Amino acid sequence: MSFRYAQIAQRVFNTPLMYDPRKAEAFLQGLGSRIAGDTIVITNPEGAIDHVGGGNGRPLAGKVGGRIERVYNRANALPFDVVENIAIIPIEGSLVHKGGWVGSSSGETSYQGLQAQISMARRSNMVRGVAFEVDSYGGMVNGGFETAAAMAQLSKEKPTISILTDHAYSAGYLLASQARQIIMPRYGGAGSIGVIMIHADYSQALEDEGIRLTIIRAGKQKADGNPYEPLNASLAEKWQAEAEGMRQDFAQVVASGRRGRITKAKALATEAGVFDASDAVKLGLADAVGDPLEAFDAFVKEVNRG
Repeated sequence: MSFRYAQIAQRVFNTPLMYDPRKAEAFLQGLGSRIAGDTIVITNPEGAIDHVGGGNGRPLAGKVGGRIERVYNRANALPFDVVENIAIIPIEGSLVHKGGWVGSSSGETSYQGLQAQISMARRSNMVRGVAFEVDSYGGMVNGGFETAAAMAQLSKEKPTISILTDHAYSAGYLLASQARQIIMPRYGGAGSIGVIMIHADYSQALEDEGIRLTIIRAGKQKADGNPYEPLNASLAEKWQAEAEGMRQDFAQVVASGRRGRITKAKALATEAGVFDASDAVKLGLADAVGDPLEAFDAFVKEVNRG
């Protein structure tokens, strides 16, 4: 497995994702056989993996201490466009925990970069309001709830709007829901309030190839969830319970951000479904259907009029 595939695999398998399942399926069809072999099992539960900073391709981006913010402050620059006192912060592509960039990089946006932009938008006297341009199927759980909390705090202090230019699913919707209002295009989509986990089971493929794998364990649970043995029922049950707890938190954050428009119970009742623009508005997942450019122009006028 190449380094790049290993880096992708450690972000996808045996780790909780707030990612629309259709995007996960598209990924598996395109790269699954190169990463996971021929046998792929998609399950709903949440799990955890041993974490070593910088290991398995994880980026070391200096999150603690606000490194990105310090870099921009030293350069006396802002990490986002400002149009007529409105900061434009993109939430696009796959959402990952850490990364030494802001905005979108190779189809990814890092929560770390978003948090830096949100923090600087809060403090900047140049910024009177913030427009989040959203087009994301979601991504990682780690960092997602913290970013949502930062957006919620910003929304208490300054006018915010999430303008969907296409879709806001799963973690993408988690973030979009924390703006004061959500506008989406006629053929856009929103929702997928849930958690997915993908577990790859190589055991049958190895057996078919005549390969016998021996796992030496120091601690009975050390290799639980590994891809070379079938997922045992007790671990699957544990992960499922943890995933449900995470879904409960997801729905609560959405209900808080969309207070008065959708409740936690109604968010849970969507059962991670995805909805077109008209249904999203009816459910309270969005406020209106409109052209993104027109929505932005209206927001600019509204904020600068105040």
